[in-house]
Amino acid sequence: MRNLFLFLWRYNFFIFFLVLEAFSGYLIVQNNNFQRASFINSTNTIAAEVNTMVSAVTQYINLRTTNDALSRQNASLRTIVPDVFYIDSVLKQLNVDSIHKQQYTFMAANVVNNSINRRNNYLTLNKGSLQGIHPEMGVVSAEGIVGIVKDVSEHYCSVLSFLHKDCKISARFKKNGYIGSMVWDGTDPTHGSLNDIAKHVKINLGDTIITSSFSAIFPEGIMIGTVDKVDPNSGDNFQEIEVKLSTSFANLTYVYIVSNLFKEEQRKLEEAQTNDH
Repeated sequence: MRNLFLFLWRYNFFIFFLVLEAFSGYLIVQNNNFQRASFINSTNTIAAEVNTMVSAVTQYINLRTTNDALSRQNASLRTIVPDVFYIDSVLKQLNVDSIHKQQYTFMAANVVNNSINRRNNYLTLNKGSLQGIHPEMGVVSAEGIVGIVKDVSEHYCSVLSFLHKDCKISARFKKNGYIGSMVWDGTDPTHGSLNDIAKHVKINLGDTIITSSFSAIFPEGIMIGTVDKVDPNSGDNFQEIEVKLSTSFANLTYVYIVSNLFKEEQRKLEEAQTNDH
């Protein structure tokens, strides 16, 4: 307090001058229409700029919360697209009664660890058994396929990335339905190989590759990538097809864990068929 009084005493003439200047400016603005209008316009402009800066800072601070909310909303929206429903059609007196049953559900998750530069790559997600996650669930992003859940703890799960030598995904051409299998050759994390496509199948650069209905892990129609290179003259009976992956594995942050509600029923039926042979 003593220092404050000393400061005011030392600079009392200067402070008094500033007070008089401010009071003079106030009188000028109050008693002259032109100066008052100019002052109001200037203060409005400054206030708008300050508000814009504050809004930008606030939006940046809340960006993580906003992204989390959007990912949860996208997960909810994915559960209502046509490809995730099983259609049970019953023909009655020439009328088709279609009953849509939910087959796939989606849960938003964050990527907390990810590798792309190894031969066998994995991801770690922040969802585990407490959220209902279990092995062999599919994982997709907004861009396309990501991988398959491998191990699960209470709060986390590890994912066998598509960039892994043991990951093989049933795929098909969107335009003609030809089925093949997508694998990664272990070199370029932006490309994969589509195998088992016969030489007589006509393929064009840019053709879209999506998941097929043969998979019990992924819904049909999930984006995989586009044809980037074709060698129809390979040594065997199949073409060598290089696919540019739609998923940018180096930038993964938000993903969706896919649950097939009919998977166990399908697995038991296929096991019964295998035991008959």
